[in-house]
Amino acid sequence: MSEKKPLWGGRFGSSPAEAFGRLNASIPFDVRLAPYDIRGSIAHARMLGEQDIVTPEESRELARGLEAVLREVEAGEFSWTLADEDVHTAVERRLRELVGDVALRLHTGRSRNDQVSLDLHLFVRDAAEEIRRSVLAAMRALVEVAEAHRDFVLPGYTHLQRAQPILLSHHLLAHFEAFRRDLRRFEAARGAANASPLGAAALGGTPHPVDPAFTAAELGMEPLVNSLDAVSDRDFALDLLYACTVLGVHLSRIGEEWVLWTSSEFGFATLDDAYSSGSSIMPQKKNPDAFELMRGKTGRLIGDLNALLVTLKGLPPGYSKDLQEDKEPLFDAVDTVLAMLAVLPEMLRTARFDGERMADAAGGFALATELADFLAMRGVPFREAHHAVGRLVRRCEELRISLEKIPEEELVAAHPALVEMPRELLTPEGSVANKKSSGSTSPGSVGAQLQRAREFLDTDRRVDG
Repeated sequence: MSEKKPLWGGRFGSSPAEAFGRLNASIPFDVRLAPYDIRGSIAHARMLGEQDIVTPEESRELARGLEAVLREVEAGEFSWTLADEDVHTAVERRLRELVGDVALRLHTGRSRNDQVSLDLHLFVRDAAEEIRRSVLAAMRALVEVAEAHRDFVLPGYTHLQRAQPILLSHHLLAHFEAFRRDLRRFEAARGAANASPLGAAALGGTPHPVDPAFTAAELGMEPLVNSLDAVSDRDFALDLLYACTVLGVHLSRIGEEWVLWTSSEFGFATLDDAYSSGSSIMPQKKNPDAFELMRGKTGRLIGDLNALLVTLKGLPPGYSKDLQEDKEPLFDAVDTVLAMLAVLPEMLRTARFDGERMADAAGGFALATELADFLAMRGVPFREAHHAVGRLVRRCEELRISLEKIPEEELVAAHPALVEMPRELLTPEGSVANKKSSGSTSPGSVGAQLQRAREFLDTDRRVDG
């Protein structure tokens, strides 16, 4: 450990033990907060000058030095040491090297408690926006693939059993809607983070005539309302972690689906070689590792959310050192979802679908509901229709034929009204075309869904500029 005492060392007769120093230090992981720490300090330095807490010359010198430190950090030229304990101390150390003792004035009217809270607010605000843009990229890929395969039919599943024929485009747009909800969660997390705690100091405010509204405006944020809540609040971090976790669950479900689709048993799709891997012993293998990792990494995201929830649940208002543990789960979750989203769009665009294999799987008994609905639309009580078609399915199994090939006399034997049924309904294409309800899998409905999806993406693109 360095012989130099920490900022709080005046109370103590000796420096921290080396082992405690390693445990106490956050510098190994909070270095990624450095740009946010410096931007917050620049805003604070300008406020100190505006409020005559430091002279205008001192304020400008502090801001100039901090901007130089920021350039070093962004260029990867900053030297970090464990002796600095945390990112705030490291920045102030380097600032003092650049501008001299005026750097000691920077901490006036501020605590590391409101400082670190601000850094995390700024990080969450940027991370939520970065993830939001990545989710939009995945949504655009889903729309492109859906539009390119509008005529493909595959079975929809319940209980992993073939249920009803649906359009592939309809299936892909279901994921689009899940991602749309994810966007709202990330937008909410960004909004929750857009509040500055500067001015709260340790927890009760400060006797210095600081102006929290000034620093908040400098950072494009809202000022604090209650100083104790401002340093205690980590709800915004939970909001982002929750958004990441739900997104991870959605990505995991896509991953599970594609692991099935690309298996020999399903054979619905083939991944591009660039997004597959092989076996060290079995030359024939082509594994969907990226989709399996989406499924697997979601467990980490759930753990990250749980870790912060457990950390926070026992803390009274105010700062406790437990809150040092808020950063690593947050960083891990952000990095994890961004890594998954970085590969998903091109994996979708470069995949190849076997339309014939899908259509074959979408036929057979997956068409049974069409028969029941046909009877119900002719006044047969649905329970009666359900039993009649169920008996017909059992008869097909006895005859070892599919519903499409069932003889007319067998249809009539199941229920006399089935003699009127158009045979085209007993095809996957006829089944999807027969749907009438809004939001259904019919070509017209899916076309409308695609149009709304394109309009949504176009609007969001205009907002993003």
